[in-house]
Amino acid sequence: MSATAAPPAPPTVEPPSSDIRVGPIGRLGRYTATHLRTVLIGWLVVAVVLGVFAPRVEKALSGAGWEASGSQSVQARKLVERDFAGLGSYGLMTVLYSPTQTVGSPEFRSVIARVERTLRANGAVRTVVAPAPGLSISADGHTAIVQAGAARDPNRMVAAADGLKGTLHKLSTSTVGVNLTGAAGMWSDFNAANRSAMLKSEVISWPVTLGIMLLAFGSLVAAGLPLMLTMLGLLAAAGSLYLGTLIMPISIWAMNFALMFALALGIDYALFIVMRFRGALFGSELDAEQATAVTMDTAGKAVLFSGLTVLISLTAVMLVPSPAFRSMSLGIMLAVIFVLAATLTLLPAVLARLGHKVDRLSLPWAHSGEHRSPRFAAWGERLWRRPFAYGLLAVVLLVGLAVPVLSLKTSMPSIKVVPPNDSSRIGYNQVQAAMGPGSTGPLQLVTRAGQAASVTQVVKGDPGIAHVLPVQPGAGGLALVTAIPRQDPSNPAVGATIERLRAQLPAGTVVGGAVAENHDLQHVLSAKTPLVIGVVLGLGFLLLLFALQAPLLAAAGVLTNLLATGAAFGVAKWIFQDGALHSLLGFQSQGFLDAWGPVFFFAMIFAISMDYTMFLLSSAKEHWDRTHEAKDAMVGAVAHSGRVIFAAAAVMVAVFFTFALSGPLPPKEMGIILGVAVLLDAALIRLLLLPVLLRLMGRKAWYLPRWARRILPDVRFGHS
Repeated sequence: MSATAAPPAPPTVEPPSSDIRVGPIGRLGRYTATHLRTVLIGWLVVAVVLGVFAPRVEKALSGAGWEASGSQSVQARKLVERDFAGLGSYGLMTVLYSPTQTVGSPEFRSVIARVERTLRANGAVRTVVAPAPGLSISADGHTAIVQAGAARDPNRMVAAADGLKGTLHKLSTSTVGVNLTGAAGMWSDFNAANRSAMLKSEVISWPVTLGIMLLAFGSLVAAGLPLMLTMLGLLAAAGSLYLGTLIMPISIWAMNFALMFALALGIDYALFIVMRFRGALFGSELDAEQATAVTMDTAGKAVLFSGLTVLISLTAVMLVPSPAFRSMSLGIMLAVIFVLAATLTLLPAVLARLGHKVDRLSLPWAHSGEHRSPRFAAWGERLWRRPFAYGLLAVVLLVGLAVPVLSLKTSMPSIKVVPPNDSSRIGYNQVQAAMGPGSTGPLQLVTRAGQAASVTQVVKGDPGIAHVLPVQPGAGGLALVTAIPRQDPSNPAVGATIERLRAQLPAGTVVGGAVAENHDLQHVLSAKTPLVIGVVLGLGFLLLLFALQAPLLAAAGVLTNLLATGAAFGVAKWIFQDGALHSLLGFQSQGFLDAWGPVFFFAMIFAISMDYTMFLLSSAKEHWDRTHEAKDAMVGAVAHSGRVIFAAAAVMVAVFFTFALSGPLPPKEMGIILGVAVLLDAALIRLLLLPVLLRLMGRKAWYLPRWARRILPDVRFGHS
């Protein structure tokens, strides 16, 4: 009986691209990979349409908006502008000072006359009030103030100050100096100094950023991809912001922050996508289209969730009823939306077309397809073996840095945020030296004419008031009482004075003035900060829960973000409130942190931190879904995402710290707080504490109650 040979096995055939099962984001990646022309045409249309408007954005953005909408001080300003010839908080204040001449001298009178003519000729000026003894001329006669009523809204008055301050200063003579100050002049100088500082910092940061990107991506071609995302995102955001100015005022700071986030997120997202694409293309048998689909089904999905957390964090800032805050958030959100859209469509299309060429012009030590980093894998193994030692070290360091937050003080910025040589600060100091510290922050009380006498009596009896000016009658049966506080506008005692007066004054009387507007905004910020933090934490937890399907892990991600944020603000307290490193960083401490810091910087820090959280934990979930081994999830996450987190953090820290090297105080605060937060978050949270928590929680980290399993959709970061 003869044996028959078995038929030969059929040859193994790689499944075509369509046989790789991927989710919606993966299918989107596959579509873009096979429709490059369509994607390019779509983005070309976006770039052309919005790019037409982009160059106009800077001149269209507003310089004011730092107010609490609907507050009593804003109500008072509108009444003064309407019924008292525009002599409210955004009227123009021109200071004339001479150490040798007095207002009675011919030269001084000649300069006053020229200043008055210049102001009357400007369309932003409604009325001009000449200096008057006992009101706007110092007792020694060496200082005089020419007031000009506002004929436009605050944003356009700041724009008017931009053009007038140089013209007025040129009217100075060898003995009489002329400087524009007041709220409009201060915001004009403040915005100009910040714009100059931001540009200077960007010039410094670009070479550093490009160098780090080249090291991180390993090739010149790959390193150029984030620039593509950044430029597109910024161009589209700038054009959109200009169109937004046709509907409402948008702060000039919106563009500055949009640029920063477009660069930061463009690098973050490109790093994560490109690293994963290389691993799929060079580390397997997949072709470029298959590698793109797999990349977008894993890393692309993580990027989508990351972008959503950033948008959620910034949306919470909209709860603060202030035009400046809301428009700054809008600017960042627009940049995020466009960068995210380009990452999910244009980037995969370009990667699929590049294929193996993505590593062209690579560095000698670059390893194509090395998605898993041996060094970070070894670090993950070390954390797995000794979780308590490393975890305790991270907690002690973070808590120690966060403790000073308990004594953090905040206030609205003082004149110290304006460079010493700017007109508004020079004039401000001259007025204070001649007329007292409170003379630069007068309170304006608007009341009915019949109540003017009783209002004046109450104000004169308040211990926080130095003196009261004569009552000014206005239109509509109203009267204006101007009171000069005893203290400098940035002194907390002035805020207490405002609250006392509001409690004692007759019903219907409103208290305004620039110092009252700052006080009301600070009060709103203090009241809204807990709400904003709560909303950000709550929505961040829900989104992580949706993405990770693990309540304990979602809570750990959110709480560790909070710990890193607290540590960053603890460092900020030490530097900016206590004045440490002031000589090295070149600033004069105000004795507090600017009041917008806690709410706005918290949202920004949380948004960036969630980037890294999503990169790490999405990788952990991918490993968990594949093996259901806690060690594989933890070590695999560190090995596969650690290098991306480290490189992205290095770029962000370099960018943020450059803002601490130039310009006035607010950019320094922003640069230090954000830079320290990213440094601590990457080094002590994402690459140390969070992996340790994964180790300690073990399988419990991935526990999902049955009721939640029925509600939540099945989200996975792997493909089959």
